[in-house]
Amino acid sequence: MRKLSVTGFITVTLVALLALAALPAATATQTLSYQVAAINELTVSGSPQPMIINTADAGSEPALVTDASTTYAITTNGGNNSRKITAQLDSDMPTGLTLCITLSGPAGADTPPTNVVLTTTPANVVICINSVAQNGLTITYTLSAAATVGVVNPAIKTVTLIITSS
Repeated sequence: MRKLSVTGFITVTLVALLALAALPAATATQTLSYQVAAINELTVSGSPQPMIINTADAGSEPALVTDASTTYAITTNGGNNSRKITAQLDSDMPTGLTLCITLSGPAGADTPPTNVVLTTTPANVVICINSVAQNGLTITYTLSAAATVGVVNPAIKTVTLIITSS
């Protein structure tokens, strides 16, 4: 008799499990919307130290001063050859002083022009930039003066770098 009750229990349990397995499963769905917006980010590592012209060889213009102590980082997802970087000053340099800039280009960009003269008009300093995320790219400034400029008191200029469409 005992054998029959264990067999009966197993049979009832199997029937119950089969009945549960036959029930439809509960499901739910969701719709997910997504996008990646345009990203155009540009940062600099800081400002260079004061650039002081204080030497010259006799019979020559004053020696130019170069500073390559700062870097920039760029992230853009605009596509191939879709972006460029321009640079400009907040106000013109005094007559006889010239400030130039050279930026190393991120991977895949065209070779940037060197010693671009900075004025209040935006000038291309890196062109044909692809989608990229890169940092540690060198910024080099060169300051030159004509002997006729005389003594110039310390002054400050703001250089603005802008990433724009090519």
